[in-house]
Amino acid sequence: MALRRSSDTRELDREDRGEPADGLDRPEGHVDARPAAVGSSGRGGAAPALRPREFARWIWRQLTSMRTALILLFLLAVASIPGSLIPQERVDPSAVFLWKQEHPSLTPAFERLGMFSVFSSVWFSAIYLLLMLSLLGCIIPRLKVYARAVRQRPPKAPRRLSRLSAYDTWTTDEPVGAVADRARALLSSQRRRVETFGPSAAPVEAAEPAEIVISAEKGYLREAGNLLFHVAVVVVLVGVAVTGLFGFKGGAAVISGKGFSNTLIQYDDFTPGTRFDESDLTPFSLNVEDFDVRWEREGAGRGTPLTFSADLAVTDEPGATPYDYDLRVNHPLEVGGASVYLVGHGYAPRVTVRDGDGNVARSGPVIFLPQDGSFVSFGVIKVPDAAPTQLGFEGYFFPTAALCDGQPCSTFPDADNPVLSLIAYQGDLGLDQGQPQSVYVLDKSRMQRFETPGGNPRALLLSSGETTQLGDGAGSITFDGYDRWVKLQINKAPGKVVPLVGVLAAIVGLLGSLFVRPRRTWVRIRRADGRTVVEVAALDRVSGGDPAVHVAEVGAALRPAAAPARASTHSRRSHRDRDAR
Repeated sequence: MALRRSSDTRELDREDRGEPADGLDRPEGHVDARPAAVGSSGRGGAAPALRPREFARWIWRQLTSMRTALILLFLLAVASIPGSLIPQERVDPSAVFLWKQEHPSLTPAFERLGMFSVFSSVWFSAIYLLLMLSLLGCIIPRLKVYARAVRQRPPKAPRRLSRLSAYDTWTTDEPVGAVADRARALLSSQRRRVETFGPSAAPVEAAEPAEIVISAEKGYLREAGNLLFHVAVVVVLVGVAVTGLFGFKGGAAVISGKGFSNTLIQYDDFTPGTRFDESDLTPFSLNVEDFDVRWEREGAGRGTPLTFSADLAVTDEPGATPYDYDLRVNHPLEVGGASVYLVGHGYAPRVTVRDGDGNVARSGPVIFLPQDGSFVSFGVIKVPDAAPTQLGFEGYFFPTAALCDGQPCSTFPDADNPVLSLIAYQGDLGLDQGQPQSVYVLDKSRMQRFETPGGNPRALLLSSGETTQLGDGAGSITFDGYDRWVKLQINKAPGKVVPLVGVLAAIVGLLGSLFVRPRRTWVRIRRADGRTVVEVAALDRVSGGDPAVHVAEVGAALRPAAAPARASTHSRRSHRDRDAR
């Protein structure tokens, strides 16, 4: 029979590269099998389509894979980014309005995508729910596998223990049963699950057993820690979801001497949960009797607040007797199921504005927001009731006013030399346009600035008690002094302990999965040539451990005290490798 060159593609590749073929020949007429085409069933036809039930099972397996869970966790983190960068309707409606005014071309697309309510949007909720389903689908089957593994006994020893990397052997004149008893006691004392294969230790008068194998295993808590970690993640997700659905978070700036009632209109910002109802607000109230702050005045920490606290008079419900509470940082007030935190403070200059007719159009403190560590504060004063035209002011409050390089500044955060610097406007404040406005923003589109004869803006510099005329018969403004205000954050988080417990459980589970090392240990005792041969081997089920050390310890404990240690060549080589590392 004539022979021809092989059709093996490896030889063709060698010939294409100019390398010599290996000389393999095929009989003439022989045809090598070729791989089936993609999508082929192997019988010359296309693979049969999956039935609906099989397709659903395939989808479920893909969803509940660990890879999918990690992808969904990453997507959830990415999906949270727009909620931090773009103003949210539930957090600050005024900021959303201003953003829409500044970006009219992006607004329609962002509204369709739900970018102004990211955390309640359909796509964010879908990622959240899919992640929970994926984690549950990962956990439940693994729980069943782990339950079976916990009930199982340690496995039998391999036929040739000498093939394991951690191995030791020696011979002794002790009976097989005596060595087996000591091995069982030793491994049991190390809190290992122990199983004996072969005859039990025989009485002295009974025949000597030919071979006994002791199998021990520990490290079952590693998988338990892994499962605990995944269950804890689900608990955290459920707890956060419950808190987000039925809780709320709000903030209010309250001037010292004034009060706050737990009603929606009293909040400066309010973020309710999706299932939260306004009627769930507990009708408590509080009054800020006084606010005290002390500053460091010497040394490198000059200007640092040492302590600040607010003296409150709290009423749990209408008609109840008020009680005093000292509200401090990290010491919240618990009232009506909500927590009240002291998160900030600032200055509220007191001003009196008279209009062109000489009438008092506005009088009282106005909250200014601190801009830096020296508590230079920016604020807006709106006087819609002034006549003949509305008035507006914006500017800065300097607690300890001074000149820094020719510019006004504050050299200390306490009010040692308070000065109010304002720019005045007259015209239409735009409050009657039906659009929400922030109390910290002055809409100057319909207003004219008071200017000097040279056309520059007229700066009003007022010390405490000073009055200045605006000009043009528009009226005057008086700086009467200042009050302090405190920023309160009011939270209600039903079930807030659940995420905390979940986080703690996740930490415990993670530590267990990282530091618990599953290890199997075998001790084989048998009679050979009139002596007792003892073999010890160990195998780690995860990388990173050193079972040779454990084998050496077991061997040292089982050898007779007077017997010389004759470790096998394999064991000595393992020790040399470990020393080299």
